[in-house]
Amino acid sequence: MSEYIEIETEFGDDGRSLFVTTNLALTDGNKETYASLDEMEEGSPLSQAISVIDGIEHLTLNGRTLTLIRQPEAPWHHIVADLSAVLKDFFL
Repeated sequence: MSEYIEIETEFGDDGRSLFVTTNLALTDGNKETYASLDEMEEGSPLSQAISVIDGIEHLTLNGRTLTLIRQPEAPWHHIVADLSAVLKDFFL
């Protein structure tokens, strides 16, 4: 495991998308797409860890990138803080 994780975020123009880039591989090389909470809960160990975050509607993991779409009224500050904590706990 790495001793640190770098997390860079960028919000999409649509107001519901978040693009995350890390210095660590989030997948084994295969793109993972989860269109619902149920799919996240049944997916890879990382998608299962992310599934506990309230407000995520859609998740894509691809190499070192993660893209999520939030539910329309979900507050970004909670999602970003929770996602950072989940990624740190998962990888460190």
